[in-house]
Amino acid sequence: MSAQPYPVAVPPDEAPEASSLSSRRGVAILLLLSLVQFMDILDASILNIALPSIKNDLGFSQQSLLWVVNGYILTYGGFLLLGGRMADLLGRRFILVTGLVVFAGASLAGGLAQSGSLLVGARFAQGLGAAMLSPAALSSLTSTFRSTRDRNTALGVWAAVSGIGGAAGVLFGGLLTEGPGWRWVLFVNVPFSAVAFVGAFLLLKRERKVARLANFDALGAFLVTGGMLLLVYALVKAPDVGWGATRTIAEFAVAGVTLAAFVANELRVANPLLPLSILRIKGVAAADATQMVALAGFLPMFFFLTLYMQTVLRYSPIQTGIAYLPLTGGFIIAASISSQLFARIGTKPVVLLGSVIGAGGLYWLSRIPVDGSYVSDILPGLVVVSIGLGGVFTGLTTAANAGVGEDKAGLAAGLLNTGQQLGAALGLAILSALATARTSSLLHAGHDTVAQAATHGYQRALMAGAVLMLAATVVALFARNTRQTAAVVEEEPALDLAA
Repeated sequence: MSAQPYPVAVPPDEAPEASSLSSRRGVAILLLLSLVQFMDILDASILNIALPSIKNDLGFSQQSLLWVVNGYILTYGGFLLLGGRMADLLGRRFILVTGLVVFAGASLAGGLAQSGSLLVGARFAQGLGAAMLSPAALSSLTSTFRSTRDRNTALGVWAAVSGIGGAAGVLFGGLLTEGPGWRWVLFVNVPFSAVAFVGAFLLLKRERKVARLANFDALGAFLVTGGMLLLVYALVKAPDVGWGATRTIAEFAVAGVTLAAFVANELRVANPLLPLSILRIKGVAAADATQMVALAGFLPMFFFLTLYMQTVLRYSPIQTGIAYLPLTGGFIIAASISSQLFARIGTKPVVLLGSVIGAGGLYWLSRIPVDGSYVSDILPGLVVVSIGLGGVFTGLTTAANAGVGEDKAGLAAGLLNTGQQLGAALGLAILSALATARTSSLLHAGHDTVAQAATHGYQRALMAGAVLMLAATVVALFARNTRQTAAVVEEEPALDLAA
């Protein structure tokens, strides 16, 4: 099959509904889907600053506290492919509103939790809801805005909102933790979800199911979900257990065998959960891989900089949150400019340049001193990183969805988000191990204070993040240069569903 989509004649009653950004409805749909993405990204970062308060209030140990974060990552990353494919088969609006109910209910339960186990359980459920929300929202966006200009603009807004959500999560986390208390970092999801729930029914069309549940690939769903859960779990636990430990090696081996069995299953079933024909679309796999490596280098930055500002520079939670505000502005500007460049030069040059710029910003941040100043040591690096990564994420989101038929839009979104979560888990695991090893080595040597040793650990982790960003530049060389000049409706042979 050719990887390039081509124009075909479509009867008027079967053509996708035009929803231009020049119409009020189009703008309202974009705002709705952006709210869902904002809420999803916000929740991934808002708890970070509240962790010390949660630890004291619910009696967590230092080790068990990690599961407040890791529980969310585990189910989010493990169920994304399933959530994306279910959106294609059962309808995007149905999966979106179901995800909203699960996400809001879990947030409310977590905020009311009186024990650590209940909070961790709620975070697992939140991840499950998010795994339905994110691919359903992104595939709704790409299938709603079909013209090149509208789609590029919408994806630019999507990428900007992702950056805003990450920075706003840290800010809101500080404000809510020092204000009404840490429970409100969970309660805040409930009104957001309620607004999105109403908006989904008012603005999004109900889609007919394209497959009967009797034909659903249950074995494929079990294999990919189990394999992804075990893979993410192994990545999360490896720094504590040891990368060379028998347990870690066994977990990676079983995860690999399970995912290999999933691929074998998809090749033989008539209605696969993951039609492998999507990987034949030029540039999809490369864009997803680039996103994974880039996020492995970038996302841990929030973790290490937050620790540096609070434990070394003694910033309060609110001060730490405010410190990230310039990151938001840089993302918005870069995403806006990048989305306008795609029709002229394509996505690939933007991604390549953005990756190099982002690596430069992380290198600047890797030089933070123990007596650092925000204006000279943190702010410049944050601004440079935001400009680079704004272009990278906008370009990769566009490239990973280009040429994908509407019937596989949810799957493409699930693949992209799966790469993001794997990248986040892998990056944090590797960079945390590097930072901890460096800090422990210096403390054992006895020549550094705790603050000095910790700072050296953060420096090493941020430097490794810069190297990963440069590695993402190399991977991006294999990505497709998406430079569409006209909207098309993609036609694929029916046999691709069984590929």
